[in-house]
Amino acid sequence: MHPETISSPVIRLMFAALTMLLLSACAGLPPRPEVPASHAFSEVADTRLARILDAATPPAKRGLSGFRLLPEGEFAFNARIALARRAEKSIDAQYYLIQNDDIGQQFLRELRDAAARGVRVRLLVDDLYAGGEDELFAGLAAYPNVELRIFNPLPMRGGGFTTRLMLSLSEFGRINHRMHNKLFIADNTFAVSGGRNIANEYFMRSAAANFIDLDVLSSGPIVRELSGVFDSYWNSDQVYPIAALVGVSTAAHSPNAARARFDELVRDAAPRVAERERDVLGSTPVSQQLDSGALDQAYAGARVFADTPDKVAGVSAEAAEKTVTGQTLALFAAAHDSVNIVSPYFIPGARGVAMMQRAHEAGGEVTLVTNSIGATDEPLVHDRYARYRLDMLKAGVHIYEISPTVSGRSEHLGSFGRSSARLHAKTAVIDKQLMFIGSMNLDARSARANTEVGLVIDSPELIARASDALFHTLTTSGGYELRLAPDGEHIQWLERDADNTVVVHDTEPENAWLLRLKLWLLAPFVGEELL
Repeated sequence: MHPETISSPVIRLMFAALTMLLLSACAGLPPRPEVPASHAFSEVADTRLARILDAATPPAKRGLSGFRLLPEGEFAFNARIALARRAEKSIDAQYYLIQNDDIGQQFLRELRDAAARGVRVRLLVDDLYAGGEDELFAGLAAYPNVELRIFNPLPMRGGGFTTRLMLSLSEFGRINHRMHNKLFIADNTFAVSGGRNIANEYFMRSAAANFIDLDVLSSGPIVRELSGVFDSYWNSDQVYPIAALVGVSTAAHSPNAARARFDELVRDAAPRVAERERDVLGSTPVSQQLDSGALDQAYAGARVFADTPDKVAGVSAEAAEKTVTGQTLALFAAAHDSVNIVSPYFIPGARGVAMMQRAHEAGGEVTLVTNSIGATDEPLVHDRYARYRLDMLKAGVHIYEISPTVSGRSEHLGSFGRSSARLHAKTAVIDKQLMFIGSMNLDARSARANTEVGLVIDSPELIARASDALFHTLTTSGGYELRLAPDGEHIQWLERDADNTVVVHDTEPENAWLLRLKLWLLAPFVGEELL
């Protein structure tokens, strides 16, 4: 699994015990070379994708942007591949994680093939999980028309994940601040953004556990704004070209040898899992719609919420209001009737609980969907969330927790097979009018340490479709509904069987004793500000 946070207690313990020893041994980053600036192409009206969009957009909607939700992994991957294969001028991609697995290899292979057709490919990857993949990334960058840059690189390049962290501890602030954005743009015409990284578990390819997630396909004016966000990161001082970091270890190969090695690494990726005929929203795959010219999009106004790349240097109290988290919380605070939140990692803090209390007292309704202890891949985050759970219920918040087994039984969010389900979507609906979809978790890490990007879409039509399919499924057949026990001081978990029989749990389901022991031992070493 590839967690959204890096707050492992191992880091804190190593930091306390080994810092003095490691300071003398830590590697340093090479001097950052002059990096030429480049920007999204604006002259794209003659591309195939632009012509498809122009023909499919009703005249009355031309000033608006188009949106299609992608709640199923197979359909979300199809959208990225369909756009990559039809791009003619440019592909800009920005990800926190691109894993060297079947999905990652297929994705990178498509970028290579697009570049071979003459498409300019710019790929920006955060460095936290890029370690150990220099050969893969440098091989792709050896192709003409491909440029690959690394965001906020760690001083140590070689070794495994833990080794890299240990030998980079002299720059703990650098380790702790990551680019969490997820963005894919083709010909500055269509974009895919949301919660998914590029790895098997985000697209229903993991045998162990797969994520319930949400992306959105966008078109029209909003895409140019997203391209502006990409450019701000691409041209920022926080990025290094991959060649400046790899050094002689892999650059000793000739470009031909590097390309041949890349081809070898991605050649045996397993074939993609086929999509169903229609997804849970009743839409056909994006590839089919692009070929037919009949795009299933809702047209609406929208705003981009995006952190600046220099957020990794820290956030002042004044600047906090302008972050993705700050702007999203302002939307919550301004709600009149309801706020529905879906967040896999949720730590409200005392301030958040007080905000929910005020909303409830004013007649508003707050609903939260998050992971159960059995579903989360970040038990330390869940432990902190659980400390606020009783207070949230007392404040009138409706809470639902996703179960790894209960949600997997439903076919509405994908075919999980024997794998377990975990929530990863980051979305919210305000007053049934505005919908946020992005990369941001509602925790301190997203607020202060990681950069994020999201869209706020003003579309009751899109929200109605999401509510019928996504929110209804998550709250009725995704796991547990929480309520106060009769004494008002304890929590009960309500589980609905297939025949709608309600089973009441007086103790937290799926909370194994070994996990409780682990949390008891490790939680004191991890502050909430790191989660």
